[in-house]
Amino acid sequence: MSTKKILIIEDEEYINNLMYEALGKEQYECTQAYSGTEAKMCLKTQEYDVILLDLMLPGMKGDQFLKELKPNLKTPVIIVSAIDDLDKKVDLLTLGAEDYITKPFEIKELLARVAVQIRRSEAVKGQAGSKEGKVLRHKELELNQGTYTVKVKNEGINLTRQEFKILELLLTYPNKVFSKQDIYEYAWDDFYVGEEKTINVHISNIRTKLKKVSKEDYIDTVWGIGFKLSC
Repeated sequence: MSTKKILIIEDEEYINNLMYEALGKEQYECTQAYSGTEAKMCLKTQEYDVILLDLMLPGMKGDQFLKELKPNLKTPVIIVSAIDDLDKKVDLLTLGAEDYITKPFEIKELLARVAVQIRRSEAVKGQAGSKEGKVLRHKELELNQGTYTVKVKNEGINLTRQEFKILELLLTYPNKVFSKQDIYEYAWDDFYVGEEKTINVHISNIRTKLKKVSKEDYIDTVWGIGFKLSC
């Protein structure tokens, strides 16, 4: 098994070194960056398995870094920040972050969350290999489980990992109504704890992205229950 590579983007030297040493003891190969601009340079020359991203960075802030790079980046991003605000967390998850850790954090929690993201990425790659060529279609929409791509009218649509998984679930069972709990547990591979706003924002984002290419409706809201694929 190849050594997993982690990019640490944190301007506080003590915290950056703390994560570097802890991850190094677990045999991860880490690169340290102290600003968003420096991290962008790292990404030009190296691919990583996980990115740990602080928000309050000099120059390019963490949320700006996420907004600019994540749409074309498959690497899982874990936000590590002292900002403990639900709306802020939802906004960052909507921008494509996979997870959020609040400072101060326990090293064991950091290591566990990094390991979870690596397992999920490997699972997605394994699914892609086993589903190569399997395409789900509905109206003008085409979702390829092998290449992990979505097209509408043959035009590519950039989706986050969770957006892709939500659409995949609806397309796999086109006649079924899914509750928000069903959707969350499938797309996030985690227990649902009432993350209604998160689901609503992701559904809204999917609709907006699809509407830019097609006037068709693809997701119906079933009030009081959840969502289903439009007929």
